Amino acid sequence: MSRPLYRGFSGGGGGKDRCADEGRHYDPKEPSENGIGAGGCGTPARGRKRHLAAAAARIGVLVLAAAALVGSVAWAGSLYAGRGAAAAMAAASAHRGYRRLQEQLVTDLLDIGALAGGGLRSREAEACAAEYENHVPCYYNGSDAVDVSDLGGGVVISYERQCSREGRATCLVAPPRAYRTPVRWPSSKEFIWKDNVRISGHEFSSGSLFKRMMVEEDQISFPSDAHMSDGVEDYAHQIAEMIGLRNEFNFNEAGVRTVLDIECGFGTMGAHLFERDLLTMCIANYEASGSQVQITLERGIPALIGSFASKQLPYPYLSFDMVHCARCNIEWDKNDGIFLVEVDRLLRPGGYFVWTSSLHTHRALRDKENQKKWATIRDLANNLCWEILSQQEETIVWKKTNKRDCYSSRKSEPVLCARSHDPELPYYKPLNPCIAGTRSKRWIPIEHRTTWPSQARLNSTELDIHGKYLHTQCK
Repeated sequence: MSRPLYRGFSGGGGGKDRCADEGRHYDPKEPSENGIGAGGCGTPARGRKRHLAAAAARIGVLVLAAAALVGSVAWAGSLYAGRGAAAAMAAASAHRGYRRLQEQLVTDLLDIGALAGGGLRSREAEACAAEYENHVPCYYNGSDAVDVSDLGGGVVISYERQCSREGRATCLVAPPRAYRTPVRWPSSKEFIWKDNVRISGHEFSSGSLFKRMMVEEDQISFPSDAHMSDGVEDYAHQIAEMIGLRNEFNFNEAGVRTVLDIECGFGTMGAHLFERDLLTMCIANYEASGSQVQITLERGIPALIGSFASKQLPYPYLSFDMVHCARCNIEWDKNDGIFLVEVDRLLRPGGYFVWTSSLHTHRALRDKENQKKWATIRDLANNLCWEILSQQEETIVWKKTNKRDCYSSRKSEPVLCARSHDPELPYYKPLNPCIAGTRSKRWIPIEHRTTWPSQARLNSTELDIHGKYLHTQCK
């Protein structure tokens, strides 16, 4: 059912009769001179008066805006006149505040100009049809719906991001009928409302999802031991020990703060690490039902739709201190190992790649095909200058080199990216088979970076590396 966002004068009722009585033509679709809608049958003189009033209003707003800007400059100048560190900090803070005010002022003036100039028209926003309930722009959507269960068990469909100007939904996507206000953190770590996410009965009974969550009337709960066989706490503790730490509370001491969790299940690992002062981003494929991203977001954990297919993930290079992949369905040996090269692009120097898989276990390696796959992955990791720190059962931890000269001593591919390559524009660009970031001033080993929470207050040298130093900019 459509809901009007803006209402102009309807043009019905007595207005029409009055115009008819006066002998003037009435057209309810024709806009009036104030741009809102035809509401009456005013004379040309009245139209001129309205036009003059609108012009006067615009001039008045501009005068007030100019006075506000002059006043802000004068106030900022008085702050800069002070001496000492306190005055400099106050000046920088005032500068940021006034920049935001000026930007908001420009936006408001544009809106007022549109109103005064007749830019606003009566319009309605239609609600989308039922098949658009799970609509996600640029991905497989309801209009192309197919029942994945009809394709047989174990079938995985990869939906890559594809955007076009045609077929864009201009309607409002309504929430599910029984949608409720999401459970707040930290309670959402333990449970969410069942009706807030789209999961079919088939998925509840299919096995893999059922092992990671439990249904209790109107709730879905997430036991902490459901994601890993030994429990997520023991699993995180194991990774910390493999890195050489006492436990997962010491990740920050090793320079680990940001983690990319590939195909994160339902965010159980991220929820656990969040309580250890680590920021974990979940990334998973688009899924029409039982979506890892949707459920993870509902739990209050950062998540984003993305896939290892033909395009780079939407993150700048050298962004993460750790990349984690536990039983994810990515074939790292395919396409000359280009997916591992993408992981290398995202990892900071000295960062860790944690891979948990049954492929490299003693039992699995009895198969010659698995032996070939494991040899390809191991050799490529070695060519990327990754060192195997530890291997325990199904889990391997690699450490990316923090020394640039390692790449010059290699005898095989992948090669270093050319100087003309711009790694600062990675968003949805085709995967690049070369090693990026080695010439960047952001090539800083994670062990040498400021640890959290001191990382929140970078000094001038660090700000110069990651962006402009504001105090210098304000002079």
